Amino acid sequence: MGFLLRREEVLNVEQLQSMLDDSPVRAAQAILVAAKEGVVDAQALLGQILLEGRGIARDEALALRWFQIAAQGGHLMARNMAGRCLEHGWGCAADEAAAARAYQQAAEAGLDWAQYNLANLLATGRGVAEDQQQALALYRQAAEQGHAKSMNLLGRYLEDGQSCPRDLDAAEAWYRRSAEGGDFRGQFSYAAVLADRGQIDAALEWLREALAGGNLKFLRTAQKALEAANDPLIRAMAEAYKERAVHLNL
Repeated sequence: MGFLLRREEVLNVEQLQSMLDDSPVRAAQAILVAAKEGVVDAQALLGQILLEGRGIARDEALALRWFQIAAQGGHLMARNMAGRCLEHGWGCAADEAAAARAYQQAAEAGLDWAQYNLANLLATGRGVAEDQQQALALYRQAAEQGHAKSMNLLGRYLEDGQSCPRDLDAAEAWYRRSAEGGDFRGQFSYAAVLADRGQIDAALEWLREALAGGNLKFLRTAQKALEAANDPLIRAMAEAYKERAVHLNL
């Protein structure tokens, strides 16, 4: 049965994460035991599986509670995830100002995801006053830690010369790193640079990568951009993006 586990198994979070793939219900039971015993990593993991409904009934409000408990124990990702719940209204009323405070606490402690999430709020003026300079600084901090999504956005600031001197070489370098790091938007950005240079085959390869990993919102936006491309091979990719978007929307 799920609770018949050795204590060392219950408290080993790496084992619990591995168990989620093979036996999610049993893993969820073990995670719950460890969380109740005060294991902070397990508390954060419990919040995540409650949010996803993985091996346990989905309960966004309870997920938020466990994230908050883990955050009080010093778990930075749990604090970031509490911010995500507050930003999007998962298990609570949406409160972007409170989300910004949660992100800021984790960002100041160096968590790249919190730096990225806080930068997004600052860039759009949600929950905080719009501050492009601070958003750029946070994207850079996260990018320098290897955060692929932040790399792409840092590249965008550098390409546009927004809140910083325009630097196309640096923008391309960050797009490439973002693409290689697996971010589909970074892959699309890097493909655009390559296409502008006439490196169509390489651009198409990155467009296929972005197509495979992109979400519905991205695919719809990217489709429109591809339809306006100069090169016929690049334009032809718009149809593949459209088909993929239809499939994801079913």
